[in-house]
Amino acid sequence: MTADDLRDHAVVSHDRWIAARTTLLAKEKELTRAKDELNRLRRALPWERVDKTYVFEGPDGKQTLAELFGAKSQLFVYHFMFGPEDQEGCPSCSFWADHYDGAGLHLPHRDVSFVAVSRAPFDKIERYKRRMGWRFKWVSSANTDFNYDFGVSFTPDQVKRGAAPYNYGTIDGAARASRPALQCRDGEPGNARSRRRERVLQGPDRRGVPHVFVLRSRHRDVERHLQHARPGAQGPRRRSR
Repeated sequence: MTADDLRDHAVVSHDRWIAARTTLLAKEKELTRAKDELNRLRRALPWERVDKTYVFEGPDGKQTLAELFGAKSQLFVYHFMFGPEDQEGCPSCSFWADHYDGAGLHLPHRDVSFVAVSRAPFDKIERYKRRMGWRFKWVSSANTDFNYDFGVSFTPDQVKRGAAPYNYGTIDGAARASRPALQCRDGEPGNARSRRRERVLQGPDRRGVPHVFVLRSRHRDVERHLQHARPGAQGPRRRSR
C-alpha cells in the first residue's frame, strides 16, 4: 500500500468490519476450492520421460540428473538465474533462496530432494553461496543443454530475435537470457530415465511466482503439500536448544 492508501484508508466500526471481512472470507474460500481443483488437475497431468543425459558439477563432483535424486524418488529443481558472465545471482532468485534451507529440514521427510541449478561455473556459485550463507545444494549446468532444453535459458539467436520459448509460449527474450523456474520430478533413484513433471512456476511476466508448490508422489500417503500432511504423519523434529 502507498502512503496515500494508508492515510486515506477507511476506518469503520467493529460490526461493519466483521461484515466486510465475512464477505471477503467467502471469496477466499471460493478461491481455495478453485486452487484445490487446479492442483488436482496438475497432479493428474501425464509425465514426460527424460532420456537425455545431463551432467552437473556440484559439491559432490560430477553428477547426472538421476544422481541428483539421491535416495529420494522426487526432486525439486530450481533454475536460479546466474549466468556465466554474471558476478552475482539474480536478486529475486536470491530472495527465494533465503528460504530454501528452512524447507530443507522438511523435504527429505516427504521423499523429496532439492537442488538449485545455474549456468554459472561452480566455483563462482560456491563463492556467492558462501557470501549469502546458504547451505542448500546448488550445482552448475555449464557445458550442458539442460537450461535450454527446459526453456529457462535462451540462445543468443533467440535473444537477438526477441522471441524466446518460455512458460509454454513465446516471450520477448531480449531483456534477459534466462528466467527462473521450479520443476518437480519423479523417478526411481539412480535411474537415468527420470520422468519430467509439469513445471508449476509461472515466470515474472505471467503473474509472478506462486508461493505454494504441490507434489504428488508415487506413494499414496504423500499427496498433498507438506503444509497439509495427513494427521499423525511423522515429520522432522527440531533439536531443543
